[in-house]
Amino acid sequence: MSMLKGIAASNGIAIAKAYRLVEPDLSFEKREVTDVEVEIKRLQDALLVSKQELEAIRDQARVDLGADKAAIFEAHLLIVDDPEMISPIKDKIKAEKVNPEQALKEVTDMFISMFEQMDNEYMRERAADLRDVRKRILSHLLGVKIVNPSTIAEEAIVVAEDLTPSDTAQLNRKYVKAFTTNIGGRTSHSAIMARSLEIPAVVGTKTATDEIQDGDLVIVDGLKGEVHINPTQEAIEQYKKEQIRFEEQKAEWAKLVNEKTVTADGQHVELAANIGTPDDLVGVMNNGGEGVGLFRTEFLYMGRDELPSEEEQFESYKAVLKGMNGKPVVVRTLDIGGDKELPYLHLPKEMNPFLGFRAIRLCLEEQEIFRTQLRALLRASSFGHLKIMFPMIATLNEFRTAKGILNEEKQKLINEGVQVSDNIEIGIMVEIPSTAVMADQFAKEVDFFSIGTNDLIQYTMAADRMNQRVSYLYQPYNPAILRLVKMVIDTAHKEGKWAGMCGEMAGDEMAIPLLLGLGLDEFSMSAPSILRARSQILRLSKKEMEDLAKKALQMSTTSEVLEAIKTTIK
Repeated sequence: MSMLKGIAASNGIAIAKAYRLVEPDLSFEKREVTDVEVEIKRLQDALLVSKQELEAIRDQARVDLGADKAAIFEAHLLIVDDPEMISPIKDKIKAEKVNPEQALKEVTDMFISMFEQMDNEYMRERAADLRDVRKRILSHLLGVKIVNPSTIAEEAIVVAEDLTPSDTAQLNRKYVKAFTTNIGGRTSHSAIMARSLEIPAVVGTKTATDEIQDGDLVIVDGLKGEVHINPTQEAIEQYKKEQIRFEEQKAEWAKLVNEKTVTADGQHVELAANIGTPDDLVGVMNNGGEGVGLFRTEFLYMGRDELPSEEEQFESYKAVLKGMNGKPVVVRTLDIGGDKELPYLHLPKEMNPFLGFRAIRLCLEEQEIFRTQLRALLRASSFGHLKIMFPMIATLNEFRTAKGILNEEKQKLINEGVQVSDNIEIGIMVEIPSTAVMADQFAKEVDFFSIGTNDLIQYTMAADRMNQRVSYLYQPYNPAILRLVKMVIDTAHKEGKWAGMCGEMAGDEMAIPLLLGLGLDEFSMSAPSILRARSQILRLSKKEMEDLAKKALQMSTTSEVLEAIKTTIK
């Protein structure tokens, strides 16, 4: 038995066998072959197995993800059966007496290059399909297992270097009981998705993929940030008891599902949920969410090979608005960039993508994408209580331009006879320090602020939140961060506006007392965190938390602030 220490990214305890989600080594040497027929037979076998796999994945995707996602695998099946690709590979093996791995690479390289140079975007995207299919065929030629998170069909704990948002979105909660990664932190998108899926996660272990093998029995302790590999029977029994205790605690919190979030001295605050898709609404309602404080619309654009249509988006936004039964829904417009990529947009690689061409910057340049989303949102607005939020706003001009485009699309729809709500609030995410400093000016023009602490902290501290070596600088309780948060809240209130927080800090047990004292109106967090947060706030006096916040703002270090919190709420 051995143990890895990491960052507790999502609460809970899971015990299951490991499934390593690690890219296989598909390297090979070019070689001359003597028996051409044997090599062609190897190729045909690899093609047959690939076809059978793709058919199974397609059929499962239809059930789990819908026909649109399954269509990706239909395209892959067409490639495997395409004689215009397969025949040249066989001809090359025969004529040049090269191994099928080499023939496959040379022929597909030619097609990929040809597709990528075409003017037609659809044909350019076929290059990515061809790469995927080549990887699958090559894996069977080399006898190497290829991994796919969507095909996990038994209880497992996923072990990976990291998980992309699209990887995490494919995890089937029925089978994936937890995951652990080498890198990442509480604010990485894999961690955020884990909390939405309500599965335990420990990230930032550094060596999980080195020390855990496929099939190893693993315990993921998302409460303490520990991963136990091949534990003793005694440890397994102890953790089973811990699982029961945690479930009992959750049952106590569940009794608060229909309660208002009111402090011990009678002050109400709103507890809302962060979601990624309409499917997440079940978790919001089951956990007593008083609204949606952040709908991350980028997940509608991910895990596919083309932009979602206006109609697709409209149906998603409508489903969320109707599903919340009149409770507020804050929708963030497309926030792509940083660690969230859309391969089909073919955006250039950047040296520092977190500070680059992303979010509102991309939308203001790629206005057709932006306008399509805004039209879908405006059309859906009559089905519920919609609030629209622009991300990554750095200047007033950006906000004014974005709002101007929104108003143009609104007027077009009204002219077309489409019903649009008259009560849509327009706000911004405050995640750039300059915006926080200028909050008094923004507050005159926006309807609300939502503080995005995940980015605000990394930008203020000049520390990449995905970089393990500077993770010590990711300090939510640093007085510098608290002063910025206080500045934003106070200027909003001065103009009669509300201020919320949709960063992970909003659901942090240590941060909640401070945020309450700083005057935050709305706390938006992963749905499973809501009932625990409500239980905590019910026991806190806002007056006492205001005194705590005043002291914290005058402190010098994070450790001093943490000590003050612990002393106050013990």
